[in-house]
Parts: sequence; C-alpha cells; structure tokens
Amino acid sequence: MDFIDSLMVKIALIGLLGIGAQWIAWRTGKPAIALMMIAGLIAGPVTGIIVPERDFGALMEPIVKLAVAVILFDGGLSLNFRELKHSGVAVLMLVLVGVPVGWALGTAAAYYGAGLPLPLAALFGGIMVVTGPTVIGPMLRSLNIGRRPAQILKWEGIVNDPIGALLAVFIFAWITYTGESVSMADIAIEVVLATAAAALLGAGLAFLVTWLFPRGYVPEFLKAPVLLVTVIGGFVAADIMYHETGLVTVTVMGIVVANRQVYAFASLRRFKEDLGVLLVSGVFILLPATLDWETMRAFELRFLLFLALLLFVVRPVTVMVSLLFTRLPWNERLFIAWIAPRGVVAVAITGLFAFRLFELGVEGTEALVPLSFAVVIATIVAHGFTAQTLARRLGLDRGPGLGVLLVGANGWTVALGTFLKELGVPVTVADTSRLALRPAARAGLETYQGDILNEVTQDHLELSDYQHLIAATESPTRNALICTDLGPEMGYHAVAQIGVDRDHPPLHDRGRVLFGEDGSIDALLARQDEGWQFRRTPITEQFSLADKRERMPAGTMMAAIYKPDGRLRFFAADSSPSAEAGDVLITYGPPER
Repeated sequence: MDFIDSLMVKIALIGLLGIGAQWIAWRTGKPAIALMMIAGLIAGPVTGIIVPERDFGALMEPIVKLAVAVILFDGGLSLNFRELKHSGVAVLMLVLVGVPVGWALGTAAAYYGAGLPLPLAALFGGIMVVTGPTVIGPMLRSLNIGRRPAQILKWEGIVNDPIGALLAVFIFAWITYTGESVSMADIAIEVVLATAAAALLGAGLAFLVTWLFPRGYVPEFLKAPVLLVTVIGGFVAADIMYHETGLVTVTVMGIVVANRQVYAFASLRRFKEDLGVLLVSGVFILLPATLDWETMRAFELRFLLFLALLLFVVRPVTVMVSLLFTRLPWNERLFIAWIAPRGVVAVAITGLFAFRLFELGVEGTEALVPLSFAVVIATIVAHGFTAQTLARRLGLDRGPGLGVLLVGANGWTVALGTFLKELGVPVTVADTSRLALRPAARAGLETYQGDILNEVTQDHLELSDYQHLIAATESPTRNALICTDLGPEMGYHAVAQIGVDRDHPPLHDRGRVLFGEDGSIDALLARQDEGWQFRRTPITEQFSLADKRERMPAGTMMAAIYKPDGRLRFFAADSSPSAEAGDVLITYGPPER
C-alpha cells in the first residue's frame, strides 16, 4: 500500500471524494456539503490516509486561502444588482443591522456559553457573522425555494464573508497592540482605510479587465487564465498590504465584473463556476481532514451550550431584528433565520488568529480551533439536513421542476402544450409576439412574452420550475442558439430543439434533436393542418413499448414517455427512453380513419 503515500494519489483522491460526494448528493437529494464533510472525516482522522499538515506542510494555508479567494470571486460574479430589485432592502438590513447585532449576540454566547475570555469571545463572535458562499451555494443548488429568499441568502453569505474577517482583524489588533497611545478609534480608522483601499483595488482591476477584454487586447484563449491570475494577484496584493483585506478585493472585483455589460464574460462565468465547484470540493475534503484526535479531545461539553445559543438564539434574533421593518413575508423571514451554515472562511480565519494568539501566550486560545470546527459541523448538519423539510413546512419549497417550457408560439406547440396540460404537466409557452401567444392563452396555457435569451427574462421565469425546454421557433439556428445558451443552466439533457430540415445541417451538439429530419417546424405545422393529433397509450406488462411500436399506424411519431411521478422523457434523434409498466407512451400521428 505504499502507493497511498504518494502525494499525487492523495490529490487525486481528494478530487474523487469531493466530486463523488457532490454526485451522490445530486442523485440522492442529500446536502452535498454534509457528504463532503463526512468523506473528509473518513479520509482524515478516521483512516489517516489524508493528513493535510503532513502531506502539504506550509503550502496548506496558502492553498486554502487562494481557493477561498477564487470561490469568493466566483460568488461575486453571481451578484447582479438586478437581483436587488425585490430583495435589496432585506440584504442591506442584514448587513447594516445584522452584522453588529450578530456580533454582539455571538460575543455574548461565546463569553457566557463557551466560557471564552471576553477579548477572544469578541474575536470569535466577529468571525461567526459569516455564513459563507462555500456552503450556501451548494445548499441552495439542492433546493427550489424561489428567487427572493435564495438571493437574500446568497448576497448575505458573499458580502458578510469579508466583513467577518475584517471584524476579526479589528479585534485581533485590539488584543495584540501594546501601545498606550493608540485607541480603538485609531485601530478602526486603520481597518476602514485598508478596507477602502482593498475595495478600490478590486474595482480598479475589474474595470481594467472589462476594458481590455472587449477591445481585443487579450486573445480568447488567454482570457480565462488572465482573469484567474488577476484575481489571485489582487488577493495577494491586498493581503500583503493588510491581513484579510484580500477577501474584500476579490468580492468587489467579482461584483463589478458581474455588473459590467461585457459579452466575453458569459463563457468566462461558466469557467469560474466549474472551477468554483472543484475548489469547494477540494476545500471541504481538506477542511475536516485537518482534524486530529487531540483537537477533538479539546472539545468541551460547555461548548454545546454555545452551539445551542448560536443555532436557536443568535441567528434567529439577528435576522428577526434586521428584517423587522421590511415587507418580507414571515415564512421567508423564518427560513432565513434558520439557515446560516458556516464554512471554510470561518475555520481558516479562526485557525490563523488562534495560531498567532497562541504564540503571544493569550489565555484560552486553545479552545478556538475545536470550537470553530464544532460550529461548522453542527451548522452544516443541522441546516443541511433540515433546509428542505423546513422550506416545505413554510410553503417555500416549489418541489421538483416538472413543467415544460415551449419556446415559439405556433399551432404545433399549442397542441403539444394543451395535451401535456391534460396529463397534469405545467406548460408555459414563450414568444416575443403577443399576437402569436393569443391562441396559447385562449387554450388556457401559461404564456410569457419576451426574448428567452434576454437576462431580464430570468426575473420573470424560474428555469428551475421546468424539466424540459423545447425550442420550436421558425428558425433552426435560433433554436440551436437557445439550447446552447440555456444548456449549461438547465442541463443539456433538458433542452431540445425541433428537428432540422434537409436544407440545414444537423446541430446535435447544441441540444437534443426531436423527430429528426422529418420533424422540422414546417413539416410539423403541415401535419397539424392535416389533423395530426397527440395520443397517449398506457404501457402494461402484456403490451410493452416494442409491442406498441409494432402496432402503431404508419407514419406515427414516438414523442415521449410519461412517468407516473410526472417526469417526461422525450424521444430524440440519437436516443430513446426506456418504458416500464405503468408508464404512458405519447405519440403524434395522423387522424384515425
């Protein structure tokens, strides 16, 4: 088993465990962060295969910090100011009111509950105002709770992360500074000025890259690497000037880039999202793997009181006080008041300051690291495994997206939408023409007027509500473009275009193709005029899909398989779904004679 001692094997194992845990979470609906945490505990303190301090040595801290920097930048890229249209006041109150209230309550909980000395309690209370995009993002990805509460939690997690770090920097300076001529006000001014300089650096770098990229000063193949290096360089530069201000730099840089109208960043954003998933997977394997039995033995029973106060008093009171005068519905307030998992930033910052304070001989420092790990584990498990149940109880859970979005209003899409609605499938027909949407509206179908590729559309349509999107406009090229643009968000298995005719090359790589060359939109509309209809036929033990196929009238097209749980599986030019007893076969064929 000597090969296990190879660092390359361990790096590969970290990636395998992290991505594997996320895949299992996707398949089972369990919280990904909790599964990654369990995998890290097994690989670390349980089996001893991965010991980050031994395997990576002095590289461990910079690896984690740079990963956090890229994750925060990726989080900033997801913060578009358009999202604040309905949630801006709540986000503002959670920052302006929630941070000081949470800091005060967290300090009291650490002092009275965990028994920490007051200076350390204030330091730890400041760190605990963070919720962390490293855990909020994967948690929200597994939920379908609607746009507003998800946006509030996302904005709070990303914005409060650097604020919590700066609070810790302020308290650390207060604890360690020995000069009598410097007051708390002087320290606060120093931290504020350093924060402002870091924010200006981030904004400056963002404007620089968004000015260079569209003007062709950087070739396409270098844009992603240049952006990544700029993020890392800005983080390191700010961190060298003043500890932990690099988090402010990368967060501001991400927000500015996200709100600058630069076409090139559509593909770059996807690259950063993929990189963010990889980094979150790696960090949350390394994070619990750093635990050892000595650290775990340092956990004291009195810490349980602190955890209870943090979960059931500090967070709920902080949110309720912050949102007291907002118009946010009570069910959304209660949900936000419960969800506050802590992640890698909390542990990384706590470990950094604990090490420095231990060297200075500050009493009680040895309790910080086990307490921070306890907070991360307790909040991830408590919030990760209860979020979906609570959302369902509060009426926020929208359930699995079982709708179908038909892009292009015409006779065929109206016929398909009407048929699916009779089966109980929610259907929305989208088109840019109000006149074209009138037949769909008269048929009782939900309609949306607007360009499906317009970013403003996302303010009106929840793509997570749909299990399939079918592009059926008159232009095969536009159909392919729709699938290309929305495929990364919905999944390429969930987007499809109507079959192309013989005058256009097949575009299979831009979405699944339904009906093949015989199913161009012109051919389907012609068949619709001839009286073709959608029909359903149950699949039984006696009559399988193969039997039904043999008995179908000539020319009939296989459209989809409808599952008892509401899932639809469409037949494509290059694949056919399987059918079992209890399923329903949907066909499209000529009128019965």
